[in-house]
Amino acid sequence: MKGSSSKMPNPEDLWDIPTAFRFEVTFSGKSRSVSAAAFQEVSGLDSSIDVETVLEGGVNDFQHRLPTSVKQGTLKLKRGLEPARDDLMEWCKDTIEGGLVKKIEPMDLIIKLLDREGDTQREFNVQNAWPIKWDVTTFDAMKNELVIETIELACNQIIRT
Repeated sequence: MKGSSSKMPNPEDLWDIPTAFRFEVTFSGKSRSVSAAAFQEVSGLDSSIDVETVLEGGVNDFQHRLPTSVKQGTLKLKRGLEPARDDLMEWCKDTIEGGLVKKIEPMDLIIKLLDREGDTQREFNVQNAWPIKWDVTTFDAMKNELVIETIELACNQIIRT
């Protein structure tokens, strides 16, 4: 055909879609710090707005839907069970096993999604997070699997930058 081009686009010009398997998580707190921790999976990076439905008297074919509050997801961090105590587990232990006798010490997290070169593509700032649950996979003599621990965190805000 005259005037048409069958030239393929240069792969370097295509938009580089992030991959989900290369990321890093860092913690920072006012009174304590957590050394670098490696995770198999991070989930729960979500925010939503609660909506209240209000009916108007005499109007049967319409409902008002009004925003009420913003809520954050429960952040879940999964990793292989650490053979020894680390800073992260000490923080979880102090919070969860402390029986609410000690003051809860929230921490901020930065979760960075990295590209092939290790440069940051996206960043999620999790503010005022604290542990609410710690879980270990089921021990099963019939399976040949690693023991995975899951740490769940509540937070006040998740900001995508």
